[in-house]
Amino acid sequence: MTPEISVQELRDALVASKDLLLLDVREEDELEISRLDGIVHIPMDDVMDRLEEIDKGADIIVVCRTGRRSETITDMLLQSGFTQVRNMVGGMNLWADEIDPTVQKY
Repeated sequence: MTPEISVQELRDALVASKDLLLLDVREEDELEISRLDGIVHIPMDDVMDRLEEIDKGADIIVVCRTGRRSETITDMLLQSGFTQVRNMVGGMNLWADEIDPTVQKY
């Protein structure tokens, strides 16, 4: 089972200034529509080739539009030896629905 974090839990962690690495695996054009502050952007298809850019000791939250791509990448990172990785359930669209209605959905 893929480790998960809800949008509410992520909001609370960000408000509490928890030290998180937000890994956004969407494409560049998607980031022009919506994004969270402070993300590390590595498109899904590039993640496995760019693992050295991701801090293995970080508390990693993987983000995409709906949570499907981020779930895949969460599992891939765990299989690659990362230990603190969670998928943001529902992705940016759920973030827009439940946390920040100013975020544009697509």
